[in-house]
Amino acid sequence: MSNATLSVPPTTAPRARRKPARQWRVKAALSVLVFVSLFPYLFALGTSVKDNLQFAENYWVPVLPFHFENYATAWEQIQPYMIASVVVAAFSIIGIVALSLVAGFVFARYSFPGRKFFFVMIASLMMVPNITSLIPLFVMMRDFDLLNTYAVLIIPHVANGVVIGTILMKTFIEGIPQELFDAARVDGANATRLFRSVMTPLSLPVIGTVALITINGVWNDFFWPLLTITEDELRTVSVGLLFFNGQSGTEYGPMFAGYLLASLPLLLLFTFLSKYFLAGVQGGLPGSH
Repeated sequence: MSNATLSVPPTTAPRARRKPARQWRVKAALSVLVFVSLFPYLFALGTSVKDNLQFAENYWVPVLPFHFENYATAWEQIQPYMIASVVVAAFSIIGIVALSLVAGFVFARYSFPGRKFFFVMIASLMMVPNITSLIPLFVMMRDFDLLNTYAVLIIPHVANGVVIGTILMKTFIEGIPQELFDAARVDGANATRLFRSVMTPLSLPVIGTVALITINGVWNDFFWPLLTITEDELRTVSVGLLFFNGQSGTEYGPMFAGYLLASLPLLLLFTFLSKYFLAGVQGGLPGSH
């Protein structure tokens, strides 16, 4: 009787010890990964408040006094480039959302000859590297006399963004219950009313997703603006930072402050809109996640 009471499975204690040890290793690995990912930003943040002497004497560690005036210096120089990026992003978003929303609605809710074929052709464009169209696109923009204009930056973004935008819109709209469209048709709604009053309000998450993808593409686009824009007031922020480096190459504090200021809009957008971004990618309705 006593032996039965005191008997313990021999593997219970070692297994209980192994589980916390395994969790500790996972947490340690994740902590290292997070630190490695954030270290460049922490280094930039520390360097952005140094002068050149502090940067030379204390390369890795922030030191007092902090020179926050570097941010004012950086903002004065990158402000025109930020405005140019906002203009390009705004018009690109309007064009991409308008075209892909209509295309996604048609592909998702209407049947017509060649529907699958045309959608497959659109989807196949994602497999074509952008570099293959670089020279033909440049020649086309040059022949249309669009170099050194906002149009030469906006049109390629719209053309590329409509592809992924159409795919995301179609996938999302297919997840909207058909009963909502049927009920609106019973009430006398035509196709325009269905598009405006039913589909568009429910598609706000995927619209936000497409907008964020577009902003990220515009903000990080470097080679095409460098190739097609030579006027300083039309340069976007990614190219403007390169010339900022050339004009203030020895002023490391303002240079790193400019990098941080340029990345701040994307950081804020993805921080506050990540919920809607994930909802649009996953194809869910508002409030379903």
